[in-house]
Amino acid sequence: MTAIVVYSPGYECDIGAHVFPVEKFRRVRDALVAEGWITAADIAEPDPAPRDDLLLVHTAEFLDDLNALRWTRRTQMSELPLDHDIVRAYILAAGGTTLAARRAREAKVGVHLGGGFHHAYADHAEGFCYLNDLAVAVRVLQRHDGLERAAVVDCDVHQGNGTATIFAGDPRVFTFSIHQEGNYPVPKERSNLDVGLADGTGDAEYLERLAESLEQVWRFAPALVLYQAGADPYREDLLGGLALTREGLEGRDRQVLGGCVERDIPVAVTLGGGYARERNDTIAIHVKTCEVALELAGRGRRGGAPGNTSSLGRGS
Repeated sequence: MTAIVVYSPGYECDIGAHVFPVEKFRRVRDALVAEGWITAADIAEPDPAPRDDLLLVHTAEFLDDLNALRWTRRTQMSELPLDHDIVRAYILAAGGTTLAARRAREAKVGVHLGGGFHHAYADHAEGFCYLNDLAVAVRVLQRHDGLERAAVVDCDVHQGNGTATIFAGDPRVFTFSIHQEGNYPVPKERSNLDVGLADGTGDAEYLERLAESLEQVWRFAPALVLYQAGADPYREDLLGGLALTREGLEGRDRQVLGGCVERDIPVAVTLGGGYARERNDTIAIHVKTCEVALELAGRGRRGGAPGNTSSLGRGS
C-alpha cells in the first residue's frame, strides 16, 4: 500500500495572538520531510472546496455570511477573527480532507496535514471551526464517488458535536467520539457512539475504552474511515483535562490506523486540535500520528535524518 499526504501553505493564516498554533501545519510538513518520511514531491496541494461541495453540508445563508465576512448569529459563535484569508484557509481545508479521503480510497491511507474541524454545524460556526471538512468530504464522496458507508472516528479531547449533528439520522455514516466528558462543548450532542471520559483519564483506561469502542466501528463495516486525530488528549494540553502521554497517543493511533489497515478499510487522517503548553509537543504528537500512518501504509523513511520527533525538543 502507498499513502498520499495533503497540505497547503494557505492553511497558515493570521489569527492574531491565539492558543491555536496555525504554524503547526507547516511545521509538521517540514518535520516529515526532514525525517525522510516524504519528499516535497509526495505532497498534494488541494484546491479550495467548490461552493457546490460546501452546500452538501452547510446552508447557503451561512456560506454567504462567511463570504461577505458578516458577523451574524451564524458566524459569531466562532472563537476566531473573520477575514478573507481565514475563510479561504477553511475552504482549502475542506478541499484537503476531500482530497485525502479520495486518495485513501485509492491508496488505503491518506494523510491530511490539516482539517478535523468537527465543531462546525450545518448552519453556524463554533469553537475554532468555520466549516466542517469531515462532513464535506463524506458528503462529496457519497454524492460523486459512490461511497456507501463511512465512519468518523473522533479522538479529539472535545466531542465532535457538529459532526454528530450533521450526520444524525443518516444510517450510512457511523459517528464515534471519545472525549473528555467535563469539557467543551456543553451540552454534548449525540453521536452514534459517545465515550465520555473522566478528568485525568490516563493511557491504560483510554486505550482499553478505545479498543472496546472500535469493535462497534468495525462491525459497522465502513468503506472509509475519517480519523480525527486531535493531539489535545495530551496531559500537558492547555484546553484538555485528560492525562495521555505521547506514548499513549501513539498507542491510540496504532489502534485506529492499525485496525483500518488490518481490515483493508481506507482511512483518511486529519490533525484536529492540539494546544500543549510547549508547542513542540503538539508538533511532535501530530508528526508521530503521520509517521504511524505512513509506516502502516508501508512507507518507510527515505534516508532522512536519523532519529524521531524527539529531536524537536521542548519549547516553542
